[in-house]
Amino acid sequence: MTDALRQDPRWPRAAAWLAAGTHRWREEPSLVPAMGLLGVPAHLTSISPTNAHTTPAAVREALARYSVWAESSVVDLRDLLGVDLGDIVHPDGPEGEARTTAAVSAFPGRLLVALGGDNSITYAVAGGSHATGLVTLDAHHDLRDGTTNGSPVQRLIEGGLDGRRVVQIGISDFANSPQYAARARAHGITILHRDEVEARGISAVMADALRLAAGDVDEPRIHVDLDVDVCDRSVVPACPAAAPGGLSAYQLRQAARAAGADSNVVSIDLAEVDATADAADGRTVRLVALCVLEAAAGLATRGGWQRE
Repeated sequence: MTDALRQDPRWPRAAAWLAAGTHRWREEPSLVPAMGLLGVPAHLTSISPTNAHTTPAAVREALARYSVWAESSVVDLRDLLGVDLGDIVHPDGPEGEARTTAAVSAFPGRLLVALGGDNSITYAVAGGSHATGLVTLDAHHDLRDGTTNGSPVQRLIEGGLDGRRVVQIGISDFANSPQYAARARAHGITILHRDEVEARGISAVMADALRLAAGDVDEPRIHVDLDVDVCDRSVVPACPAAAPGGLSAYQLRQAARAAGADSNVVSIDLAEVDATADAADGRTVRLVALCVLEAAAGLATRGGWQRE
């Protein structure tokens, strides 16, 4: 795609920033990256058939459309060492999840952003980052039994994550069941519905969610699951489970920025996008690419570390 776009030396592209950082890290492996991008193209255990495994490559391609400059916060992403960690090979199933967990755990930087793939990746990514707290932006509770894209939150809690440090934002009406709602309450999960986001604003809701997920842990480690089907279907046609009336693209971008800016957030995933089902203008994949950049821009505002 880059070759087909007009090149301007005064308009540096996000894809080039990431490629340059990756090259530099390979040449100087002692460097500690600020952010790593990892593809986790899981799709085989999805409840609904999906080609979500095609999405990481599509998002990387879409990064060529964007610059490195976040004007609202006066951030140039070239101040960050961002690296592309490639894709997990065959991430589905126990062995694939083990490879994902190991790759996430081995990343030495401040923030890992995982590109799904379906929502099953949340289990392996949050496990690999040793998360003590979880924030999900999702239309669904993901508390099903089993090992599908509808069960990552249940699996994490069964694995020892304290449900009182799980916060779910954007849970949608007519997208869940009373049984799973009751399971969420029994686990102690905090639910912040779509109406609360609209009434209070996503920034305030995210601030509360991140505080609750941190809890009273001495050194909290929060994973943020950005399930893109939390958004209105008109802006994310590539999300099979998205419904009318969800969050806006802007609200999802704000959430990604807030997650990146919080010093307790160690990992983020972007999931449930099937790039082959996108609109002709690629709006869903482009939104995911922007969320990657928003998370990086948020990271650039953190204190306590040296910029490149």
